Amino acid sequence: MRAMVLDAPGSPLRLAELPQPACGADEVLLKVGACGVCRTDLHILDGELSQPKLPLIPGHEVVGTVIEKGAQVERYAIGQRLGVPWLGHTCGHCRYCTSGRENLCDEARFTGYTLNGGYAEYAVADQRYCFPVPEGYTDAEAAPLLCAGLIGYRALAAAGDAKNIGIYGFGAAAHIIAQVAHWQRHKVFAFTRPGDLAGQQFARELGATWAGDSTAAPPEPMDAAILFAPVGALIPQALRHTAKGGTVVCAGIHMSDVPSFPYSILWGERSIRSIANLTRRDGEEFLALAPKAGIRTEVETFQLEQANEALARLRKGDIRGAAVLVMK
Repeated sequence: MRAMVLDAPGSPLRLAELPQPACGADEVLLKVGACGVCRTDLHILDGELSQPKLPLIPGHEVVGTVIEKGAQVERYAIGQRLGVPWLGHTCGHCRYCTSGRENLCDEARFTGYTLNGGYAEYAVADQRYCFPVPEGYTDAEAAPLLCAGLIGYRALAAAGDAKNIGIYGFGAAAHIIAQVAHWQRHKVFAFTRPGDLAGQQFARELGATWAGDSTAAPPEPMDAAILFAPVGALIPQALRHTAKGGTVVCAGIHMSDVPSFPYSILWGERSIRSIANLTRRDGEEFLALAPKAGIRTEVETFQLEQANEALARLRKGDIRGAAVLVMK
């Protein structure tokens, strides 16, 4: 099979010819149709997530069709379309796994980081960590649901019953979750990179009440803010515009250092919390909700061998919606 491979952080991906992987007893072998390109992939390539399997096939928003299954696979059939998310394995017996918090498992393994992912024509995945893909989405349209959608959904749940929600960083996750928040009748304020007028217009098209620069003040105080941009300086910026009792939710897996800030902007029972990974329950709930809520993803597709170009465009903020690799 053809695959894009990371040999060392800081180096570009290389196109390689590799043996088609074999599936274990609890695994399925997928013929990959599409794989989303995520900012987490950039953190891995840049060495900001420092413990990747090397050499590594990145990619954790995988959509493919089952072409082979292990002897113990019962829940899925040959020909079924599945999605593979970031969470690829947990121990199942630690205090986190047994309390509904498997996303915090110390022995967790992650697709496209400690397990080979979907920047390839074929991929294997543990049957327990796959999801049936809803009808009505092409492979490319479904791919961003598996991380941008799932992490965004968990972050939105952490925002609670906030009436006014700010979203900082209007990329792949934000363009999905803004639609969910609008469907749930939240008022959405979208914050983009300074000067990104096209991004602000995109946010309004998806239901945002207001859109402006990340340095701007929203028209009303926010009950919650969700940060998808990995910029630590946005935490105090968001706190300044968050009402008493509100929450600032940090949804990225990596963030630049947070600058010091006065206690006065945290006081008033404001809180800051992070979102770590996802649970399978998040996946089941969100993938059931997405078609009901009419969630549509906007994607720009690239061929597998164009992965480095897609990553460079993502780094520059030059993608409207989500970037997705599609297989020939």
